[in-house]
Amino acid sequence: MLEPSVVKDEEVEYLIKDVYDMYGYDFSEYSRASFKRRVNRICLIDRFTSFAELRYTILNDPEYLKRFVEEITVNVTEMFRDPQFFKTLREKILPQLGTYPLIRIWIAGCSTGEEAYSMAILLKEANLYHKSLIYGTDLNPSVLETARAGVFPLQQMKLYSENYMLSGGKKDFSDYYTANYDSVRFDKSLQEKLILSTHNLVSDSSFNSFQLIVCRNVLIYFDRGLQERVFKLFDNSLENLGFLALGSKETLRFSKLDKNYHQVEDQKIWKKIEHN
Repeated sequence: MLEPSVVKDEEVEYLIKDVYDMYGYDFSEYSRASFKRRVNRICLIDRFTSFAELRYTILNDPEYLKRFVEEITVNVTEMFRDPQFFKTLREKILPQLGTYPLIRIWIAGCSTGEEAYSMAILLKEANLYHKSLIYGTDLNPSVLETARAGVFPLQQMKLYSENYMLSGGKKDFSDYYTANYDSVRFDKSLQEKLILSTHNLVSDSSFNSFQLIVCRNVLIYFDRGLQERVFKLFDNSLENLGFLALGSKETLRFSKLDKNYHQVEDQKIWKKIEHN
């Protein structure tokens, strides 16, 4: 079995080139440290005895490639993660969005959908859900299947409920789901305004205009050049006076777009200032 950190830098480069040449997934601008760490993790979990064996499997088994992409792009998530962020959305941002006849929100890198369901609950409690559309996108089709099902482990609900209360939740969190043995199913009404589809932030273009884009803890895996490209995509997709929300370790501050935005509160939320 491979020891951690056995995969060499040049092997990582071969692998990135192979995956791009054969399948069109471009990981060339991912942070190398993060990519390498995840490749090592895959080798351990899937018990590859050598890097050559991993590479052979990826090149010869398209089914395994799907698993590889999932592991590389997996984005750990939870409902109402960082409750203060959701509290700011609830108290400061949604009242401003409420002035629009239709509210379009893009959750980029939505993973298994916890953030999208959290957003649906916020909009319901602000009485804005009926005039909202939430677009949840991810590179990885299999996490979107989980999001579509709306079924999550029961053991997570204690944490989710605490997060929800800290975010200023108005109800009993269990009102939003039905428990069944060791899992829960979220209320179908939370999916009525939810559109889930695959979208690659690296290569795909803008597909709508939005008043709020949420992309948290995705860009930390990208290098500066790729972050800049994704910020440009978001800028093209965001209406004037719209909001961009990033993760706790992400910032617009050093980006070329910084001058067109100002930071809201002490949260990682930026408002787009009108410009020509």
